[in-house]
Amino acid sequence: MQRSTIVRAAGGGALALGLVAAGALVYSGAGEPAGVSAETVSGSEAQLPDELLQAMERDLGLTEAEAGELVAAEAEARSTDSELRSSLGEGYGGSWFDIESGTLTVAVTDASATKEVKAAGAEAEVVEYGEDDLQKLIADLNGEGAELSDGIAGWYPDVQKDTVVITALEGEEAAAEEFASAAGVPADAYTVETTSEKPRLYADIVGGDPYSTGGGRCSIGFATTEGFATAGHCGPEGTQVSSQDGSGTGTVTGSEFPGADMAVVQADDNWTPTPAVNDYEGGTVTVAGSEEAPEGSSICRSGSTTGWHCGTVQAKNQSVSYPEGTVNGLTQTDVCAEPGDSGGSWLSGDQAQGVTSGGSGNCSSGGTTFFQPINPILETYGATLLTG
Repeated sequence: MQRSTIVRAAGGGALALGLVAAGALVYSGAGEPAGVSAETVSGSEAQLPDELLQAMERDLGLTEAEAGELVAAEAEARSTDSELRSSLGEGYGGSWFDIESGTLTVAVTDASATKEVKAAGAEAEVVEYGEDDLQKLIADLNGEGAELSDGIAGWYPDVQKDTVVITALEGEEAAAEEFASAAGVPADAYTVETTSEKPRLYADIVGGDPYSTGGGRCSIGFATTEGFATAGHCGPEGTQVSSQDGSGTGTVTGSEFPGADMAVVQADDNWTPTPAVNDYEGGTVTVAGSEEAPEGSSICRSGSTTGWHCGTVQAKNQSVSYPEGTVNGLTQTDVCAEPGDSGGSWLSGDQAQGVTSGGSGNCSSGGTTFFQPINPILETYGATLLTG
């Protein structure tokens, strides 16, 4: 395993993080983007702009040095987590990262696997259910979701607590219990939490790098070799789209919503994909891959309504009951967002994580936001992430 290192980049003031892109479906774009070193383009080193680190400082209460150290620690944790997921096989029970201590914890369903986890530099915790069994319970809930989602905001597996969490609207706890019972989820395998707000979508104003769908605007998520990935609720297959100034055009060639919230756009020759995300501070973040961050990791998103905001990953495989229908497989965060941020980019360090789906709250009072993970989008549509 290659350890991550942080160094000060010459000239630009950005922090350079030594990484090896470990996600599938990545592509090193030709040419050298402005402000990016030859080492960056070759994939051996990826630069993070000061604006990204400043957003982490602002939203996570970190100093510049602490933000840089966190990015490095999380890069190493992603790599360790990926290796253990592969080597442990059925014994792997999930993972989470603690920002305060910089510790990666890996759950195992077999106590004998704790030795391997500790040897890899992570903490080990033996659990009863683990990720796979929790996912089976989520699948059972998903099967009941369309009929029994009234009064329920969503559901997700909490690997850290080794339980399924059903989020009900205040006063609707009984609906959550009925929902679990109908799906055959054992009483000791789920907990009920409450919320005062029903999640909504963020598609009515521009968000991230904007594009027009004819009747409205959404945000570019991440460039692919053929166009870009975005949120499915922004438009069905066949929708004609264009850049904000109208000079670039394309077509939605794959879209799913509800069920999932994913889409890909095929760009015409007049619209050139680049491996970058707008940081709305006058710069960009170069995307180096799509290695998935563990729960608890820091994460930042880009949206034109509210700019850069950061927080942490709270849960994965969240099912969310929107008025338009239930969406499964989303990731929950404590990052704020507002209408217009839909479809925008989510990054952990320089690794693509997903595109904004929806949520509740706002960036004045705080809120909860969900994103559609990027790797399932790439896999579903056979798209290839453009990286620098």
